Amino acid sequence: MNIPNKITVSRILLIPIFLIVMLAPLNWGEVTFLGATMPATHLAGALIFIFASTTDWVDGYYARKYNLVTNLGKFLDPLADKLLVSAALIVLVELNMAPSWIVIVIIFREFAVTGLRAILAEGGEVVAANNLGKIKTWTQIIAISALLLHNIIFEMISLPFDDIALWVAMFFTVWSGWDYFIKNKAVFKNSK
Repeated sequence: MNIPNKITVSRILLIPIFLIVMLAPLNWGEVTFLGATMPATHLAGALIFIFASTTDWVDGYYARKYNLVTNLGKFLDPLADKLLVSAALIVLVELNMAPSWIVIVIIFREFAVTGLRAILAEGGEVVAANNLGKIKTWTQIIAISALLLHNIIFEMISLPFDDIALWVAMFFTVWSGWDYFIKNKAVFKNSK
């Protein structure tokens, strides 16, 4: 397994740590920043999520720069993104910090595209993330980060950046899902 794939696997391994920090009955007190207060566990969880999310860029950059792109990486990288994002979104619903219906739409798209990738893989085709899929991932990461951080930076000016970012993420999630299915609709026409 090459270094980019190891980085991707490490992103997957950070998910249980994120879940424990966010959901276990830990009381690390509160943190005050720019006049807003949030549980210290939420700050720690947000930092773990942000760190894990940035490894997505690191492994991709490293793989492209040193010509280490593999089919395993093309499969694992989007899977790691989906697992991390889904775990974080479910945590946000559990903590009443995100509406469940938006989370359901986002996770539904992730399962649908994963299913499409599996069908395409049966035919020997591995689909790497396209630019729209990458925009979708980063809008999700930004929205989740803002929600995990309790919109702390924008709270001072009463701008609901976290809510706006979640709507933008949902828009790009639906659009990119639609795009994947339109571009690969032939697989359904040829099925029995």
